[in-house]
Amino acid sequence: MAGQAGHDAKRKAGHDARAPAVSAGHDGKDMTKEQIIQAVETAVAERGCFLVEVTLSAANDIEIVLEKEEGIVDWDDCAAIDKVMHEAFDQDVEDYALTVSSAGLDRPFKVLRQYLKAVGTQVDVKFKGGRRLVATLKAATEDSVTLQYTALEAVEGKKKKEKVEHCDTYPLAEINSVTPYIDFK
Repeated sequence: MAGQAGHDAKRKAGHDARAPAVSAGHDGKDMTKEQIIQAVETAVAERGCFLVEVTLSAANDIEIVLEKEEGIVDWDDCAAIDKVMHEAFDQDVEDYALTVSSAGLDRPFKVLRQYLKAVGTQVDVKFKGGRRLVATLKAATEDSVTLQYTALEAVEGKKKKEKVEHCDTYPLAEINSVTPYIDFK
């Protein structure tokens, strides 16, 4: 997809049940999400990126999702974070699979920084209850978004519906997802 790094750095090591669960990057216990974040956060910031999501499954499948402050996440960004992870955690000992990728254009926003980056752009908003709205994101907070959009509405004294401009604030609690809007026209 255009604008999406879509480059994954993924590796899986074989598991040796005799190997001790010790890595150079931490105290020898199983990896935690917090340890992963701590291991990569400096490198992420140095590349002009921020963390959107870090997931760690029971099977030690790790996914690190990045977004760039300006521009798009590229393969070099993903590869650099992959390298940092492998330096912090011995893959032969921890037996993990790692995927590092961009947040992409098709994934819903998860953190406030994504919303703030998108201010002034069109977004696709899916509300709880099924309503969908394409609007310009005007502002965002931890709890709400302000959207500007045009709707066809019945106007008193007129037979035909007219376009009416709106700028409304919606609590995020009423919204299922917000994604970048892509117009293919």
